[in-house]
Amino acid sequence: MNCQQAKRRCVLNIRSFIQYLEKKVLGGESLCADEAVQILKVKNDSVFDLLASSDRIRRAFKGKKISLCSIINARSGKCPEDCAFCAQSALNRSDVPEYGLVNKETVLDSAKSAVRSGARKFGIVTSGRGIGLREDSGKICEFIDLLKKSISVHRCASLGILKEEELRQLMDAGLEEYHHNLETSRSFFPEICTTHDYEDNVSTVRLAKKVGLRTCCGGIFGMGESDEQRVEFACTLRELDVDSVPINFLNPMPGTRMENREILQPLEGLKIIALFRFMLPEKDIKMAGGREVVLKDLQPLMFAAGANSTMLGNYLTTKGRQAEDDLTMIKDLELEMV
Repeated sequence: MNCQQAKRRCVLNIRSFIQYLEKKVLGGESLCADEAVQILKVKNDSVFDLLASSDRIRRAFKGKKISLCSIINARSGKCPEDCAFCAQSALNRSDVPEYGLVNKETVLDSAKSAVRSGARKFGIVTSGRGIGLREDSGKICEFIDLLKKSISVHRCASLGILKEEELRQLMDAGLEEYHHNLETSRSFFPEICTTHDYEDNVSTVRLAKKVGLRTCCGGIFGMGESDEQRVEFACTLRELDVDSVPINFLNPMPGTRMENREILQPLEGLKIIALFRFMLPEKDIKMAGGREVVLKDLQPLMFAAGANSTMLGNYLTTKGRQAEDDLTMIKDLELEMV
């Protein structure tokens, strides 16, 4: 069956169409863009048919294991980039805290707290286009080395657009994974950011893979992108063969260009998660910022939709749920925390 035939089948019988897509994915085939778009256009009264399929795909490729991670905002605010959603941009009018690079004791204490809360991965995140000063680069390498020597935790960092040499230095210090979001599709990116090019982001992800780092790369949904652009974005991540895909939902922040953007509805959020499980069945699909405000009381369904990973605790500039609540949720679903 080609994509056009599948699309016609969707119109006639949505349940059989979803089952057809599930069988295709479980059989090792990739969805085409036309098929993927139909996932996002599933009527709300058929969402639970979709979730039943996405849950079976998640279990087939990821079992019952749920990966947990946490982050530290190690340098906040004063970013020269003009990303429309970001409260840390110096070009926006937000009231987020502004401070330079924290000290190594703060990083280690934060990592220990994260591990005590249940996280097994820990990320060092800084605002700005890149690492910045050579002095800061050295300090961040020290942070990573200290974590490697002091605590059993998977070491990740999100430091902006980097060169191959910088990524190699980080890996030599003990970094295991590099996080760098593309944020959205190539076609929609100019609506979000004009101070750097989309290819700068793509290049950083490719370089991280080249030097041997695991790659974590996702984006934000609900910024005004179309269903087709969401699928375009998923296709880009599939082409880049990233390891982990963090899904953020826009939580409009006062003072940003997105402050008046309408928040996504919970069922739309679940369909987006399902899209990425169908499109990237072997990858880690990680729930991150905004899940609390978009999914609301439907948060347990994010795992049925296809997520097999989630962040614990607070995000960069917004509060998350209490870690205990997330751990209880995972336990009640009889899933396994790793």
